[in-house]
Amino acid sequence: MKVRVGIGFDIHRLVADRPLLVGGVRIPYPKGLAGHSDGDVLLHAMIDALLGATGLGSIGEHFPDTDPRFSGRDSLDLLGAVAQLVRDAGFDVGNIDSNVIAEEPKLFPYFRSMESSTASKLGLLPSQVTVKAKTMEGLGSIGRGEAIAAQAVALVYLR
Repeated sequence: MKVRVGIGFDIHRLVADRPLLVGGVRIPYPKGLAGHSDGDVLLHAMIDALLGATGLGSIGEHFPDTDPRFSGRDSLDLLGAVAQLVRDAGFDVGNIDSNVIAEEPKLFPYFRSMESSTASKLGLLPSQVTVKAKTMEGLGSIGRGEAIAAQAVALVYLR
């Protein structure tokens, strides 16, 4: 197959005393995302989408939360490492489309920065990365402001 698609999903609890990082961008907010690394839910979903599209496993296989080397790690660095794995496997990234699912904070003002930081780490044009946001209309843990989730789809093609 010359063209392949992968899907990624991630969810993290919001907790006090952590910075909120989404798509490699620091968002002013009183809570951040819990996680072994920096908790960047959007980048984690993108990583899983890329790994899935290329048949290279999952984020947990490459960056296990039991490994202290990844504690507090910048997820942009993890994305860069995955970009290299994708290239080494003979693939190029066509595009990534994503949704961040959060009740708050409002993320629209940060979309272009998220797209730019992600594209830069992947060696793509910002137009090849799309970030959108949805709310849960007050439903469930995300709707109550307890968590943020993200989903991503990646298109890759064999070089």
